[in-house]
Amino acid sequence: MALNFPNPVRSFDPGRFCVSFWGSDASLEITFQVEIDALRKLKPSVGDSEAQMLEAFDQNREAILTAASTAYGRHKANYHRITAADVSAGSR
Repeated sequence: MALNFPNPVRSFDPGRFCVSFWGSDASLEITFQVEIDALRKLKPSVGDSEAQMLEAFDQNREAILTAASTAYGRHKANYHRITAADVSAGSR
């Protein structure tokens, strides 16, 4: 079975400087974190608030999920951290 993202839930974690979200591969839950620097690469005008970070995630969801799928395809682990190097600016 392939990786999919049936759960739209995401959460801002200021202590880890990321937004967390989850995917699944069959019955396995895969945790992803996208770093704030990656969100800033996708949306340079993003501020520091939780609402702005989550908005940047939502506006660039497809690019982030593509990066997550690529990372999972390279290494089928249950945790992946998406960095600025993993995302393509302007790909929404």
